[in-house]
Amino acid sequence: MEERLQNILAHRGVASRRHSADIIAEGRVTVDGVVVTEPGARFDPSRAAIRVDGRALAAGVERPRTIMMYKPAGVLSSVTDPFGGTTVLDLVKGKVRERLVPVGRLDKDSEGLILLSNDGDLALRLTHPRYEHEKVYVVRAAGRWSDDKLNVLRGPVTMPDGYVTRPVPVEVIRTQANNTHTLLFRLKEGRKRQIRYMCSAAHLVVLSLKRVEIAGLRLDERLKPGEWRDLTPAELARLSR
Repeated sequence: MEERLQNILAHRGVASRRHSADIIAEGRVTVDGVVVTEPGARFDPSRAAIRVDGRALAAGVERPRTIMMYKPAGVLSSVTDPFGGTTVLDLVKGKVRERLVPVGRLDKDSEGLILLSNDGDLALRLTHPRYEHEKVYVVRAAGRWSDDKLNVLRGPVTMPDGYVTRPVPVEVIRTQANNTHTLLFRLKEGRKRQIRYMCSAAHLVVLSLKRVEIAGLRLDERLKPGEWRDLTPAELARLSR
């Protein structure tokens, strides 16, 4: 029976239907050797040879699997890197059978909690703006400190593309005599490089940025950069609420 291509990808655990449509539109999917860029194109998955980024689509429906990873700085939170850099999928390559994809993004220069999953519904719930899941970041920044900078950090802040952020809860964890400060940010928007631009607006330079929580799920403190583990049933249930 024929199905929409984006639905086939979602059912096989490639990504959510929404993200699958983006993957198709980017020209990353071939059917019988031909690039298809229309998400609504219909095919019979039992007969068509479908590949994503050159990899054959897994046969049948994979068992749902979601892992948490401590992403190291310098690693891309993407499926592939056209320039040959290391991605989060490279860190699990050969260690998991399921076709996992990153749930959301974390800047290359940032570290900390990222989820990899083949559960399209869970990925949609965690990444769609309407759910407004909170993400928590610990940031070390440098620059002279004054109380008015905290007001700037809390926003709103105008991004380079003109977008104006909503006010953000920011706490000062520690300030040091050498003009370095540890700050806690709680974001529900998560615009690209948002925290770095917020710090820049306050004339602060980000030294390190670490995501420690997504939707109430804390980064396992036992994990070291590059390590990962499967989510527990209780953790999955919490994320699915």
